[in-house]
Amino acid sequence: MSSKNTLQSTRKKPSRRQKQDWFAGYIFIAPVAIGLFIFYIIPFIQNFWFSFNDVNKFNVATFVGMQNYQDLLKEPDLILALKNTFLYALITVPIGLALSLFVAALLNTKIKGTYFYRTIYFLPSVTMAAAVALVWKLIFHGEFGILNEVLKLFGIQGESWLTNPHTALFCAMIVAIWGSVGYNMVILLAGMQGISKSYYEAAELDGASPARTFFKITLPLLSPTIFFVSITGLIGAFQVFDSLYMMIGPENPAFNAVKTMNVLFYQNAFMYGYKGYAAAISIFMFVIIMVITVIQLIAQKKWVNYD
Repeated sequence: MSSKNTLQSTRKKPSRRQKQDWFAGYIFIAPVAIGLFIFYIIPFIQNFWFSFNDVNKFNVATFVGMQNYQDLLKEPDLILALKNTFLYALITVPIGLALSLFVAALLNTKIKGTYFYRTIYFLPSVTMAAAVALVWKLIFHGEFGILNEVLKLFGIQGESWLTNPHTALFCAMIVAIWGSVGYNMVILLAGMQGISKSYYEAAELDGASPARTFFKITLPLLSPTIFFVSITGLIGAFQVFDSLYMMIGPENPAFNAVKTMNVLFYQNAFMYGYKGYAAAISIFMFVIIMVITVIQLIAQKKWVNYD
């Protein structure tokens, strides 16, 4: 009892200044918190409820229980959509990360025009997705695309890249990789510049080669940043839709062949009007992304160095 009384006596009531600081802090975070609640939390709860209902065009819901999820497991295009989604993520994220790491390492050296190159590489990240998709759509165009014109110079016959079911998805992957390099490069470069120079000075005194220095010093100390880039990249890759829709589109004969989970969601929600079924698709994808994220968080303990 005496120890409890001692602890209670040592606790001080918050001063007026502390209360004012707390109040100011709540005021500062209020706009973001309110925005998250209105535009993210409430829609997610509504979407979760819709997944158990048959929802018509006027958002009138009729409870059907697990029927939407049962129909999803019987969906003919489910395997194709999952396969395309995982293929897209497994190709774009590692290649994009490797290229970003390579570019960041180059820009971390003392070369002329560093700020110019950083700006050039980062431009795709601040350009509208619709504009980027339109430009790449013209590049891959089968009749008058720039890519086919370049191939003609080397005597190679091009093809209609975006209407061919075998090449359309890979064209979208190229655009995704190109667009992710600049954003990831800036984050990785910031991580590299946060590494103490004393490590490199010690390695230079020991006669370590640049390659050995990179793999033994830079990569281990950059692992938290690499982990952040990889986890956000995977989440973004599993949510791909805009580039596929803008470059290929529903009228394209290859559209069904490149169908991802988000495309399947779009078709059922906005083309067919099956909002409850589409909500079940989105919750299904949410669970998949959450499981993969948890696996990454567990696995990162074995390779991410926070020292």
